[in-house]
Amino acid sequence: MTSWALAFSLLVASVNVHASGKTWEPVAGHTQIPLWPGVPPDAQPVPGPETVALRTDALVAGRPWWAATNITRPTLTVYRPSGKNSGAAVLVFPGGGFEVLAMDLEGTEACDWVTSIGATCVLVKYRVPSLPYDWRCKCRAHNYQTSTLALEDGQRAIGLVRLHAGAWQIDAHKIGVLGFSAGGYLVAELGSRFKQRLYAAVDAADKQSARPDFVIAMYPGHLAVGRDQTLNPNVPVSAETPPTFIVQAEDDHTDGVIQALAYYRALSEAGVPAEMHLYAHGGHAFGFRPSGKPISEWPKLAQTWLRTIGVLAQ
Repeated sequence: MTSWALAFSLLVASVNVHASGKTWEPVAGHTQIPLWPGVPPDAQPVPGPETVALRTDALVAGRPWWAATNITRPTLTVYRPSGKNSGAAVLVFPGGGFEVLAMDLEGTEACDWVTSIGATCVLVKYRVPSLPYDWRCKCRAHNYQTSTLALEDGQRAIGLVRLHAGAWQIDAHKIGVLGFSAGGYLVAELGSRFKQRLYAAVDAADKQSARPDFVIAMYPGHLAVGRDQTLNPNVPVSAETPPTFIVQAEDDHTDGVIQALAYYRALSEAGVPAEMHLYAHGGHAFGFRPSGKPISEWPKLAQTWLRTIGVLAQ
């Protein structure tokens, strides 16, 4: 067993969040594994050290959430299934506008659900900020550029999980991605830009396929462009794009329903098996937290969909 596999085999199935000093860390008993063996490719400066802060200014379901930022050393944390292992694995990519990561709201709370349905959860703490950023105005230079650093991290993460699938009791053909908001855009990229990595191969993990076997995109952003609101060309959907599940609220005033619609339309036109659930109410960044609205039932629909595409047993 490799040192990586041994490290992951020591993980236990607890998925709470813990803020330890300056950086986000999983709770005791879990280990974060560096995504890259050395300095990540295309490393960029950030305005300060990695931090984690409790956000109380934008409560979700009446609760605050943990935001991590200035991440330059991306990591993986693996959470084992809480019941019978289906062999499936889901890599989770929290949202946060490519500026922060919502590590509990769209991270560990997602892993709670993933492990409850018998799948392995791999929480990816990817690099942010990861789009061109002007520190003087504190704004992104362009909403529709390739999320280069995050996409490199995502491609690497899929290859790494696939390389160690046997040791981690994962079916190498049942490895999917789940992303929220900016993370939803990232998983759309991963589902369409898997033939060529953005970086030079580092080791055997980068020789593995970077194509996810399924995509779950939650209220994705950055997908519609131009007056015609066509799909962002940085997400070149094709017939090879994996089956995709989308959830969106009509009253999402952050990214807007047009983002998900442009994505779904492109998937449909390419003949990709896609399922989209559009709700009247839900807003943005609701994650898995119950609101009393019908949209809170979306995880049940996602679980059913995973059965219909053969990822989970009927």
